[in-house]
Amino acid sequence: MTQITPEIRSQHNLTAAEYDKIKEIMGREPNLTELGVFSVMWSEHCSYKSSRVHLKRLPTTGPRVIVPPGENAGVIDIGDDWCVAFKVESHNHPSFIEPFQGAATGVGGILRDVFTMGARPVAAMNSLRFGPLDDPKYGARNRQILKGCVEGIGHYGNCFGVPTIGGEVAFDESYSLNPLVNAFALGLVRKDQIFFGKAEGIGNPVLYAGAKTGRDGIHGATMASAEFDDEALEKRPTVQVGDPFLEKLLLEACLEAMRSGAIAGIQDMGAAGLTSSSVEMAARAGTGLELDLTLVPQRETGMTAYEMLLSESQERMLIVARKGRERELVEIFNKWDLDAVVIGKVVEGDRLKIF
Repeated sequence: MTQITPEIRSQHNLTAAEYDKIKEIMGREPNLTELGVFSVMWSEHCSYKSSRVHLKRLPTTGPRVIVPPGENAGVIDIGDDWCVAFKVESHNHPSFIEPFQGAATGVGGILRDVFTMGARPVAAMNSLRFGPLDDPKYGARNRQILKGCVEGIGHYGNCFGVPTIGGEVAFDESYSLNPLVNAFALGLVRKDQIFFGKAEGIGNPVLYAGAKTGRDGIHGATMASAEFDDEALEKRPTVQVGDPFLEKLLLEACLEAMRSGAIAGIQDMGAAGLTSSSVEMAARAGTGLELDLTLVPQRETGMTAYEMLLSESQERMLIVARKGRERELVEIFNKWDLDAVVIGKVVEGDRLKIF
């Protein structure tokens, strides 16, 4: 077992106090895989540990609010039994490190969040901030970031087939080497056809669907919570790589699977990948999960549990099927040339067990 040194803890963006808390919770020293799980789930990107106090001040209730914060996307009633599902999310740090893929996967992530709710995405928008393009010191890099982000946003949306209907951009010295890339997506869904990311139903099988898991995006969530500095540019492998054409197939497969009635819960694998999707689904339902990582479709050989749990490979979904109907779902995803395999089941309790 790898000894957890202060250097390893620091590499996972955990403070000494946070590490002590982990030991208190577990009653022992964590192993490297467990440390990785805590690091991504306690990252700013996943837990909003520093911004939560500000987010709580925003209004989140009202007569037309169908789904408030806490799910993959918010849902608002627009009348006549129709609703809009929408999500806005930042992809600042990935876009600084690798502008094209950082911005592109930001768009891909929020599109998945929207159709995970059962909605068909119909529009995208963005809000961007960059440093001055003529800055004597950082102008060249600012121009590179701007060019890559704009191309990445356009590439993913156009290939996926959702128009960018509006946006805004501003330039200021405070954004030199510190871009803000906020992407927004909106979809339409019938009020009685909304899906939730809950692992409900003891004994229900858990399916992995979509693209195979690779080593791209490992530590993406913790990286997205780090400082913008020269060392960040060395972290390009932590930036996810998107495939909008595959995501279009995933959209159609998911919506068809939802119409079949065989899905009990569904969650996209975004930041923190298989880790966040599994624990969030279980936490919302008050259940436990058992997952067998040897069954996870992989596109690289020799992947460890640490790598599979923390990978942020794009275009993947975690689905809880209604017991006895998993074959139905596998056939739907296979029809769209996508992997779909049972990798676990919902169990009683409040623990995630990895095999």
